[in-house]
Amino acid sequence: MTAKFSDPFLSLTEQHAAWGAEQLETFNEFMPIGEWSADLGQCLYRQSGRELRISLLGTFDVNEHSWLWAWANPGFAGSPVVTAAERLRAYGQAHGLSEFTEELVPLAAHDDPRRAVETLAFTAMGVLGAAGYIGVQASADGRAYMVPDDPQVPRAEPDAITLPRVLLTGAGLVGGSARRVVSGYFGHHDLPQRRTEDRTSAGLPDGGTIDVLFDDLDRIASVHVNTGAPAVEQPAG
Repeated sequence: MTAKFSDPFLSLTEQHAAWGAEQLETFNEFMPIGEWSADLGQCLYRQSGRELRISLLGTFDVNEHSWLWAWANPGFAGSPVVTAAERLRAYGQAHGLSEFTEELVPLAAHDDPRRAVETLAFTAMGVLGAAGYIGVQASADGRAYMVPDDPQVPRAEPDAITLPRVLLTGAGLVGGSARRVVSGYFGHHDLPQRRTEDRTSAGLPDGGTIDVLFDDLDRIASVHVNTGAPAVEQPAG
């Protein structure tokens, strides 16, 4: 069993970091704050009057610091509510990722097991292309994590004004390859991109372009956005 996340898994997290952070911001703005309830048999989650169709990813034991995938839970295995978790298992099998294929993922060896479980759910959201994820205290000893599977949840779109902040924030989440973060963001939004030795460029939906320059340590050095109006440039740091 894995003690900490593997390098391939962390690379995957980087790939989804900027897009995931942007989409989570949109999702959290959409969801009202308040009491929640869930009917997992009906694949439904309700919070302050808003009802969503969801899939159950898994549960986190706060005492044992372990994660149980929903597809491995005898109470839910084979039911419609584990559809997303099953997709992740298939992805893990195809790409050799034990984090998605082990029934029980131990997280106690991580410096912060609670942060580790959020990373696991966040990366799952990215792989699934889900519009967010939900983590709730389901019992005294456990937290449940779900992803929405509902078209009413809004999707974030690239915005020339906020894009530098989005990319810099994403690159700072994991601290690995900024190039992978940037390329992953453009890929999520199906933006045509071009890579050279020191930069990644992409076309924006409004017809503008963005150039992200990297330093020798694979960090973002600057972000230059051209929308046809005066260019916006934001240095890193």
